Amino acid sequence: MVSYPVPNQNTPMKEMKSNYCEHCGEFHDSVRDFVTQVKVGETVPDFEFEVYHNDEIKTMSFSQLRGKWTIVVFYPADFTFVCPTELEELAKLYPKFQELNAEIISVSSDTVFTHKAWHDTSEGIKAIKYPMAADPSGKMAYAFGVLIEGGEAQLTPDEGLAMRGTFIIDPSGTLRAMEVNDNSMGRKAAETMRKLQAAQYVETHKGNVCPASWEPGDDTLEPGLDLVGKL
Repeated sequence: MVSYPVPNQNTPMKEMKSNYCEHCGEFHDSVRDFVTQVKVGETVPDFEFEVYHNDEIKTMSFSQLRGKWTIVVFYPADFTFVCPTELEELAKLYPKFQELNAEIISVSSDTVFTHKAWHDTSEGIKAIKYPMAADPSGKMAYAFGVLIEGGEAQLTPDEGLAMRGTFIIDPSGTLRAMEVNDNSMGRKAAETMRKLQAAQYVETHKGNVCPASWEPGDDTLEPGLDLVGKL
């Protein structure tokens, strides 16, 4: 909680507000620690969550998805504007993701009942065949570092919603890639697939790495002293 000490003539100016920055000497609008339980190269916590999937409400967990690649896609809210364009694009590529042994889980702070209502009324969302997860408490968004948090009383746009975060988890439950955008910028499903394919390639071709804009079938690199200074 931000506290404001009662001023008196003996109180130094920098102690008047708890949001004084010792590094730059300025007062910032808010002060908070950035906390995430999810880091690239580490195991993702085993959350249990409800999903709307195939006209049913089910309970899923990340441990149930072990053995598959998992694409977790956070978005702000149902019945919005950019979100349906992203989710519909993923829906079109979903069969290809399945061929790559990957599951897609979309996540917002809406309930599973809101997911159903959106699925029933939106032509684009009707195309979705992957599970749509509910995170009304925001605990998953917070763990993945995409929850939008506001201040004490001041209105923060999209407070309590998630930013556009995409997370690629390997079959062992380890996070391999992450991308986070603010809510004004939509993502490209084909780029998410490209990252998945790159992660799968290096997983099965130890010692190789994928250069910029790598696509399946392109040459890869094998780091070593013979390449130093030659690229």
